[in-house]
Amino acid sequence: MNLKLNKKRTFLIGFAFFGILLLWQVYDAWCPTFLTDIFANKMYGLTSAELKLSDPAKILNVQWMVGIIMACDNIAALILLPIFGRLSDKTHTKIGKRMPYILTGTMISAIAFPFIPIFFHYNNIVGMVITMAIVLMFMMMYRNPAVALMPDITPKPLRAKANGIINIMGYFGGAAATVLGIFLKLSDYINVTDRADKLWIIEIPFIVASVLMVISALVLAFTIKENDLAIELKDEMAEGEKYAEIATPVSDDGTMSKENKNMLMAILSAEFLWFMADNAIGTYIGNYVIYHLNSVSKATMILTIIGGLASVIGFATAGMIADRIGRKWTISSGLILTFVGLFIMIFIHPTGVVVGANGEYAFPTLLYVVWIIKGYGMALVHNCSFPMVVELCSSKEIGKFTGFYYTASMSAQTVTPVLLGLLLTRMGVWGVLPIYVTALIAISALVFITLVKNVRGGGNNAKGLEAFAGED
Repeated sequence: MNLKLNKKRTFLIGFAFFGILLLWQVYDAWCPTFLTDIFANKMYGLTSAELKLSDPAKILNVQWMVGIIMACDNIAALILLPIFGRLSDKTHTKIGKRMPYILTGTMISAIAFPFIPIFFHYNNIVGMVITMAIVLMFMMMYRNPAVALMPDITPKPLRAKANGIINIMGYFGGAAATVLGIFLKLSDYINVTDRADKLWIIEIPFIVASVLMVISALVLAFTIKENDLAIELKDEMAEGEKYAEIATPVSDDGTMSKENKNMLMAILSAEFLWFMADNAIGTYIGNYVIYHLNSVSKATMILTIIGGLASVIGFATAGMIADRIGRKWTISSGLILTFVGLFIMIFIHPTGVVVGANGEYAFPTLLYVVWIIKGYGMALVHNCSFPMVVELCSSKEIGKFTGFYYTASMSAQTVTPVLLGLLLTRMGVWGVLPIYVTALIAISALVFITLVKNVRGGGNNAKGLEAFAGED
């Protein structure tokens, strides 16, 4: 049997990732700055913009609290992701085993999400943090089953290519949020003293994200019929097992071999480290741009678009690269590229060239180059790492192993905001950020390259662009 990827169906599954990255991009771009501003007000009686002008060093004093809040929600996610993964593995309904969780999580998250900026606007930190927690908890109900849906209906040899397509869809979601951030600049809200009539600047992105997330979930529900596909693809899934890139074969009823366990632990360990780096950038880059580089928040959005475009190229090419050199060396190459980009970031400093009406500096052009390198490199990493994890499990445990993957990533996202926030507060310089993330990427590359085997699949499967030929 010649396995070919159904790109139309994979594209439709990608609507799940569209909704995930859409919400995450808005959340990561706005919420850390909301928290910085609200803590500045609670501690010093000033907005963060006023504090930046009077005593900019004090902005760093609140970053450890920002990190704690950003991490607390992830602790709940760390618990819930594996739970929902295992529950969805054992769920059987008329609409499938993943879809009930996807629809419920989407709807509740979408309703709660627009209330985050409202609570912030009225300086209600309790309401804001509780709403953030509700959103993230129900996104975890959505996230694990949505991610598990791809390997449910994609044979193992084709999952790297499928992951590329659905991640590109996810980045389209992130790009939609980023475009909003360019026209609705957060700095236009943060850097003014009278905000009474400016709530719409921060509210519109959250409303648009909620609406698009609901639409994406409905598209998924109406086009992907889980139960019918499970029957239709039974033979293809069985054929794919023969060519899995694993140390020893996997069966539905057997126990996991020692070799496969070691490989799983090595992948998850390296993943934990690179997610610590990636999440540190995502959590603090907005504050880094506004409070360290003293540039407008629009620059962060442009960075995201540039990095996203580089990532799209990475996701589009990662499957073909993995066909030639294997998933291990594709990920390793991505980590090395990312290290090079972030190492350059260590030597980037504020330009000192005033260009904005509020005294903002020109944005350092070299940081755009860093984001291109990092975007492409991390796309190679993310594209192949999840398929490597679910390659090691049977069809009955995809949700469980998806939970393992997200346990590693969410553990990292729990630890890193707090740890980096404390380092920023203790060291008192924003230069800690690029050094921190560069070191973590270097260690993750070392762990991955030395401990993960480069197992290649066999068989007469479609290669390169041939794998995208099948539409039915």
